Amino acid sequence: MSKQFTVWHHDKIGSTNDEARRMAAEEAPHGTVVHADEQTAGRGRLAHTWYSPPGNLYVSVLLRTGQPASRCTELAFLAALAVADTVETLLPRQIRAMLKWPNDVLVNGAKIAGILLEQVDEATIMGVGLNVLEAPSNTAYKTTTVVANGGIASVDGARDILLERIEAHLAVWQEGGFAPIREQWLERSYPIGAAIRATSGGQAVAGLFAGVDLDGALLLDTPRGRERILAGDVVATAG
Repeated sequence: MSKQFTVWHHDKIGSTNDEARRMAAEEAPHGTVVHADEQTAGRGRLAHTWYSPPGNLYVSVLLRTGQPASRCTELAFLAALAVADTVETLLPRQIRAMLKWPNDVLVNGAKIAGILLEQVDEATIMGVGLNVLEAPSNTAYKTTTVVANGGIASVDGARDILLERIEAHLAVWQEGGFAPIREQWLERSYPIGAAIRATSGGQAVAGLFAGVDLDGALLLDTPRGRERILAGDVVATAG
């Protein structure tokens, strides 16, 4: 594991993101990592709870990139690439991870990880939950785990791979900006022209996937023309 990161490990914690936020407010340095074996109050995007039993990876990374807070959303795509790299390292070689806007990582159409980014002044908290052994069964979407797909991994091993990949993609982002991250993300997402359905502001929007804009917005070609979706979820393929 890179010396850039310092890991603070907890057997059980409410939320790794909350602890990282607290540490950020106390001026913890770039590369501070909060890792927990179990979360009692884990959460995802849009105030969703995150199933957090022992056996999975729950980690939050405190980043002080020196970039404006307005670029925080770009780091969600960077995190997705790092998680996808980690998943593919742990799984049999022929299995590929797919990325779904804005921050889901899927294997064979099932969600295997989630990402939550939060801003604390000039610091960004990058929270990652990766299903290694356990996955929730009472969700509206399919879920899976590393082990269910034939992978063999220890949680600590998965964490170390993830941190290495975050460091690698962070270096690319710092040097080249969002463009190379966006290009790599698009290579692992839906093909351009795929029929998808997204939710935005509580409304379903169906159209053809037109990529991701320069600021990370989802682009959909609809009967009304091209639409930019800044916040929401891709919920299904259209049809």
